[in-house]
Amino acid sequence: MTGRIPEETVQEVLRATDIVNVVSEYVQLKKQGRNFFGLCPFHGENTPSFSVSPEKQIYHCFGCGAGGNVFKFLMDIEGVSFQEAVQKLADKAGIELRVRFDRRAEDPALRERERMMEAHLFLQRFYHHLLVHTKEGQEALDYLQKRGFTKEIIEEFQIGYAPASRDAALTVLRKRGFPQDLLEKAGIIVKREEEDAYFDRFRGRIMFPIHDPGGNTVAFSGRSLSDAAPKYLNSPETKIFQKGRILFNFHRARPKIRKKGAAVLFEGFADCISAYRAGIDNGISVMGTSLTEEHVRLIRRNTDLVILCFDGDSAGKRAAVRAGEMLRQGGCQVRVAALPEGLDPDEYIARYGPEKFRRDVIENSLTLIAYKMQLFREGKNLADEGERARYIEEVQKELASLDSPVEQEIYLRQLADEFSLSLDALKENQRKIQRAKRRNQPLSPSRVPVPAEREKKLKPAHYNAERLLIAHMLRSRTIAVKVREKLAGQSFSVSEHQKIADCLYDFYENGNLPNLSHFLALLPDEGLQKLTAEIAMLPVKEEPEEQELNDYIKSVLNYQKLLKIKEKEREGKQAEREHNYRKAAEIAMEILQLRKSL
Repeated sequence: MTGRIPEETVQEVLRATDIVNVVSEYVQLKKQGRNFFGLCPFHGENTPSFSVSPEKQIYHCFGCGAGGNVFKFLMDIEGVSFQEAVQKLADKAGIELRVRFDRRAEDPALRERERMMEAHLFLQRFYHHLLVHTKEGQEALDYLQKRGFTKEIIEEFQIGYAPASRDAALTVLRKRGFPQDLLEKAGIIVKREEEDAYFDRFRGRIMFPIHDPGGNTVAFSGRSLSDAAPKYLNSPETKIFQKGRILFNFHRARPKIRKKGAAVLFEGFADCISAYRAGIDNGISVMGTSLTEEHVRLIRRNTDLVILCFDGDSAGKRAAVRAGEMLRQGGCQVRVAALPEGLDPDEYIARYGPEKFRRDVIENSLTLIAYKMQLFREGKNLADEGERARYIEEVQKELASLDSPVEQEIYLRQLADEFSLSLDALKENQRKIQRAKRRNQPLSPSRVPVPAEREKKLKPAHYNAERLLIAHMLRSRTIAVKVREKLAGQSFSVSEHQKIADCLYDFYENGNLPNLSHFLALLPDEGLQKLTAEIAMLPVKEEPEEQELNDYIKSVLNYQKLLKIKEKEREGKQAEREHNYRKAAEIAMEILQLRKSL
């Protein structure tokens, strides 16, 4: 059944929903005073400017201006309609809407994406059934169990088996109504041009499903049971799967990452699963690609601390340094869990066991600088004076990238103690390195001086007075009535402010009590919603004094009079140009009276 959601039902859903809980599923929030703050999910930033008010049940970003109630948040972050946002929250709250909405019928592109996900979810269940319940999957099941995969792990990660038949997936999906061209776009089947025929992409492989941050199955990685190349075969990039935006196991690990305040990042999903078996339930991994800025933003919104656990070979060490630098520049604290040369996490766990991995590798991680210092030492004979000097110079150049003078001093003291050097001499050399670095380094956007004409100007008194009046009016029906009476038909000078005020007057006249989240849902456009959320976040007194309100109203009315004076001055000059001196004198008297009334 479809139709309009009754207003009383919308309000019931709002009352049953806490915006902090909903936003926390997407953004790591920390309480500061009465509100919660985090990194805005709608634009890239390193310093939290995204605020959520549990009292007002709204959010606002002081950086990009995004704002609204819980429905608006879901609409923006998931790309759904208002009705779908209400429906999603009603389902979560156990409220029956009795109306259903499906945009997919109206949006072919969205419907195609949904069908691709449905096909992947069906295949996930199909492959898992073949692995666990059929003779065809027995060899693959035996292989996994020999590698230490328990029944619980196979079930948790929905690991499966793709049969060796060239068209098993194609046949079963076509029987369920999935068109061939959609399956090709989804990367499930491929076309062999010489035969003009389609066949399954994955055949005779152990199948690992890959999910997007929302938990939807969007791709697979298949491991060969033999020595056939490639060892791992991944789904191609499609409309629903972009490697640079997806982190393996993120949907499962996100609650643990927030609870523990840290994420453990691996190079590959096999290491991530092995670590999960070893008790590391906050592990994630990239999908056959280097870490991207999208990955960094996704991680940073959920935690400040990332522990890198990459392979112990030279390539893994280089990758750890690159990833560490990207994460550090993205605002994360970075530690590196170093592995012995030549071992990856999976091999280490198999050789030494889960407890030793947790204790000696993860819990014994190094800061990124300490890890780099360890790498600088490799291949150097520090007993040799020249190599020792090169090592100290490399370390000090690295320390120049640290923003904290305290952190710099800690490592300089380590160098001084280890090599019996003067701390003052090291500090002086550090200052020289940093001066040279500043001379050779172009100014970053954050360091470029802002020209005076581009600096944010202070808003005029009447503008701020209008905003503060609206902030009070949003909290109190009585104040809204009082402001309307005292303005006596005069409008706010900013048209958007007047639109908000008009909507608010109507809201109260319809019998509604102050309810910011409810009011935002009724505003006619997104711009007004954002502006209202911004104004509502202004710090104002719970019960303002009468004189305070009168001062604000006086400022608004005086500005209207100033505008009237300017208009009269133009009329007076026009009268003088026309030699109508009597009219000019009358206008001058009107201007005089207006100035006296200011």
